Amino acid sequence: MKKNNLFSGIILVGIGCYLLLQQLGIPVFTNFYSWQTLVILVGIAFLVQASVENNPSSILPGVILVGFGFHFHAINQLSFWPKQPGTLLFIVGLGMLFTYIKTKNGLFHSIVLLFVSLLFLNYGRFISWLGFLEGSFSFILDYWPILLVGIGFYLLFIKKK
Repeated sequence: MKKNNLFSGIILVGIGCYLLLQQLGIPVFTNFYSWQTLVILVGIAFLVQASVENNPSSILPGVILVGFGFHFHAINQLSFWPKQPGTLLFIVGLGMLFTYIKTKNGLFHSIVLLFVSLLFLNYGRFISWLGFLEGSFSFILDYWPILLVGIGFYLLFIKKK
């Protein structure tokens, strides 16, 4: 019961402060009166619960919610912020990595997800690096994702622990 009280208390305090600031109309915070801020507040509640109650299962949803909320704020506020879907995968990978740090479980999964997200974020550069394959090996530029599918099938069906 204590765990529910902590999480619920943080949610109520966060949303109450959010609504109070919105009601008061303080101009400094006008960019933060949005659904993204509410997502961040819920994520912070998960992270506080993970920290205070030593509950590693709350780390991943906390990092994902705070990261997604920040990401969607940043898309609207910061012109340099990446808009590719790889950013969302990167946030999930970071959440998995932070969970690994606490639980010592899931390092391989987080590294794979971080690698794939960085590939998405730098796709143009990656393809230009493969430019040396033009000519007789140009089919590799078109069909290199089959390698990812093959590795995935290998991990799913062939490599059994």
